Amino acid sequence: MKTILVKKRRVLAPEEFFALLQKTPVISAVKSAEALEQQLETTSDIVFILFGDILSIPATVARIKDAGKIAMVHLDLIEGLSAREIAVDFLWENTRADGILSTKANLIKHAKLLGFLTIQRFFVLDSMALLNIEKQFPLDHADAVEILPGVMPKIINKIAHITKKPVIAGGLISDTEDIQNALKAGAIAVSTSNPELLQGMRNC
Repeated sequence: MKTILVKKRRVLAPEEFFALLQKTPVISAVKSAEALEQQLETTSDIVFILFGDILSIPATVARIKDAGKIAMVHLDLIEGLSAREIAVDFLWENTRADGILSTKANLIKHAKLLGFLTIQRFFVLDSMALLNIEKQFPLDHADAVEILPGVMPKIINKIAHITKKPVIAGGLISDTEDIQNALKAGAIAVSTSNPELLQGMRNC
């Protein structure tokens, strides 16, 4: 296994992250090593890492950081890392990641205590799920929330009005119309794995 030198990180303050989200309306969501290099060439300053395992994640994060971008690891999707606080500790000690995404509030809380940027991810599958999401606000330990799927303008608008956190829309974003509808509904940004949508979208 290749040794990755972990440099001392400077994590953005929440207000700096908010400002970066405002000027990065389309966030790159990378689902494979093959897609990584292509997506690093896009205009997106933020990369969501949605693949990998405990052995590969340090190198993946390093590649993104070396490209001058913010690396956010979706902790739930990294093979070999459990849904426990020690997994967050591993990322902090062994990678240069800027932050994490997770559906698990305990991991978000622990990550924030360490100093990571944090994004709480929610799947809005039905009205009951929406009600359960609303009960979890104000989400003190999350810097932002991501709502999936991201093609529900009315739901995005509702959540944007009941939380003071920046709202990101992700999942099923297929064209520029989906992006524009999400942003008009109140999302500060959208995440997508489609490289075509990531090119030249800074001024959406």
